[in-house]
Amino acid sequence: MSGLLVESQWKGIPRRASTFISFPEEIGDSQEPPPQPSTEGNLQIHQVIECGKEMLSCQFNPSGVMLAVGLINGSIQVYSVSDGTCVHTLQDDQSVTAVTALRFLPHRHMSQGDMLLASYAGGHVKFWHIPTQSCVRTLSEDRQTLTIAINPSGSHFLTAGSSDDILVYDTESMTCVNICQPSSSLSVMDGHRSRIFGLSFNPNSEEEFISGGWDDTIQFWNIHQQHSLRKICGPHVCGDSLHIDPVTNQILIGSWRKLENLQIWDYATGQKISTVPDDYRGPCRVYSCRWLGSDHMIAAGSDINMCRIIDCNSFLTRGRLIDLPSGIYSMDVFSFSPTVSPLIAVTSGQSIFLLRSTLRVNATSTDSFFSYSSEENPI
Repeated sequence: MSGLLVESQWKGIPRRASTFISFPEEIGDSQEPPPQPSTEGNLQIHQVIECGKEMLSCQFNPSGVMLAVGLINGSIQVYSVSDGTCVHTLQDDQSVTAVTALRFLPHRHMSQGDMLLASYAGGHVKFWHIPTQSCVRTLSEDRQTLTIAINPSGSHFLTAGSSDDILVYDTESMTCVNICQPSSSLSVMDGHRSRIFGLSFNPNSEEEFISGGWDDTIQFWNIHQQHSLRKICGPHVCGDSLHIDPVTNQILIGSWRKLENLQIWDYATGQKISTVPDDYRGPCRVYSCRWLGSDHMIAAGSDINMCRIIDCNSFLTRGRLIDLPSGIYSMDVFSFSPTVSPLIAVTSGQSIFLLRSTLRVNATSTDSFFSYSSEENPI
């Protein structure tokens, strides 16, 4: 029998969000041995790295040779992708709450080495210089900062979290240049009314971005405007699960719920294009999702604790990581070259799983594109 919460009112609250909320103690009558993680289809476990603490965020650096992960104790650990060794640890006296999001600055800002933007549940936002393991700038926000985003050039970045406003910062000066927020009238839904867990810039724009959270809306913004320009209703975002395709301008949206947990929407019109059917194993509440070029997508989450690659045309699962002891709270993908299969990082509990896809890469875009050999079949 699985553990039961003492107070039933917490049922339905995402486990990832419980990191930022005080809960009653969980009790259970037995401890079963954890299942052994495994892969099926066109996914293979390349390496498993044990971190010693649970993680909520991860991202590859721009060259793909390092992976940064954010731990619940406020530490950021940076690992070598080649051998899995921890090469840097980023933490100072202020870094005592969970690291909620990580973003590397684009190459043009890295003449002196990789720069990493990190947000913390305690409200701090920090820029870390990776080579020297030093924090070069710190911002303090009066809220839980749960998500961040950087525009394509790196000139501006966004923060959002437990309040209903999104702060726009100038990267060079680290000053807030705008506050994106809803109107004071509750009859107008031109902004969020609850926690915000997802931010994503349009990859073809320096100014346009979208956001999502617990109020079941996706808001469309411009960094120079105070209120959102339009919205779509429905998706329940609880993690890094908003991704805009730079070619088709379609949005892949993951929702932390059992029904309609992975959907495709049109950015220009705000119309829903399709809902991706569940895997035969059952519904997975999605925390993180990505486009993988023009032909595939990848999604990961909890309940079933699974990561899967999905064919965009047939919606068939092409590869799975399964039997994980806990949910997947974060994921990132890096493609080294058009001839090398992409490297996928997922975090589950205290473990990082580095995965290789056995799919062949189609080099028709700057994103990771895949195609199948004729002898390959769906699972």
